[in-house]
Amino acid sequence: MADDSRGWEFLTGFLLGSVVGAAVALLLAPQSGEETRELIRERGIELRDRADDATEEGRQRALRFSSDARERAQEARERGRVVLDEQRTRLQQAIDEGKEAAQKKREELLARLEEEKNKRAPSA
Repeated sequence: MADDSRGWEFLTGFLLGSVVGAAVALLLAPQSGEETRELIRERGIELRDRADDATEEGRQRALRFSSDARERAQEARERGRVVLDEQRTRLQQAIDEGKEAAQKKREELLARLEEEKNKRAPSA
């Protein structure tokens, strides 16, 4: 962004310098009034064309920047979606493993409890 700012500062300075330089040259040139007015008109047209070109270039840069920003946002959104899906899958796996472990432990405890009951129960 700093390079873009410097580019615009340079372009602005260049255009301003061109206008001032042209005005001084026209005022100091040994020409008739009609010739001077014609030169001023031509320089004005040139300057307008340069300004139009600079404006169009700026517009194109803004469009490219906007398009690039949209692309990066879409990519970031997609990466976020992928990470979220991966985390959701991991969480579900952990829940399933926890359920299995709890069920296994429950069965072990019930089996132990049954054994204890059988040991304590009088044999008939």
